Amino acid sequence: MRFPKTLLILAIAAACSVSAQAQSTPAKKELVARILKVQQPGMEAMARNLVEQPAMEMLERAGAALPQRVAADKREAVGKDIQNDVKKFVDDTVPIVRDRVVKIAPSSIGVILEEKFTEAELKEVAAMMESPTFAKFQAMGGELQRALVEKLVADTKPQVEPKLRGLEEGIAKRLGVNVEAQKGAAPAAAAPKAPAKK
Repeated sequence: MRFPKTLLILAIAAACSVSAQAQSTPAKKELVARILKVQQPGMEAMARNLVEQPAMEMLERAGAALPQRVAADKREAVGKDIQNDVKKFVDDTVPIVRDRVVKIAPSSIGVILEEKFTEAELKEVAAMMESPTFAKFQAMGGELQRALVEKLVADTKPQVEPKLRGLEEGIAKRLGVNVEAQKGAAPAAAAPKAPAKK
């Protein structure tokens, strides 16, 4: 079967485009290095989080186990020792992971960027990421997220709170815990207050 000439030309052009896109050049490497430099603070924060998250989870589990495992007169001292151990682990380990993420970024993220983006696209990405306006936008991420979360919580609170209370009561019931007795609250079936007379 013979392919029409235009289809053959299009297939060759597409193959050349793909190989050109995947081809690494010094210019692409330099553009990727610029992109990675801008992303370095984010990578370092990710590295810190990777170390801190499991350490904090261990600290929480230790705090929960402390009353059952350690005599009351020794709890405070043991608790402080555990906190110091966790702090030392984080202080010792964060620099290792942070330095390593910066070193491996070119051979992981960098390779993908060089394969998936053309030189022109990398120029656009680098220019955008190096833009002071984009940096300002990135810096506002926490503030923007807080504003959204506050509004979301306020808007959904009437619908979510009763469901959350129902879940809490359901779990407590399964565990054989009387939620109302623990809270010292009045029973749920208490009569509503009568309106004040004028």
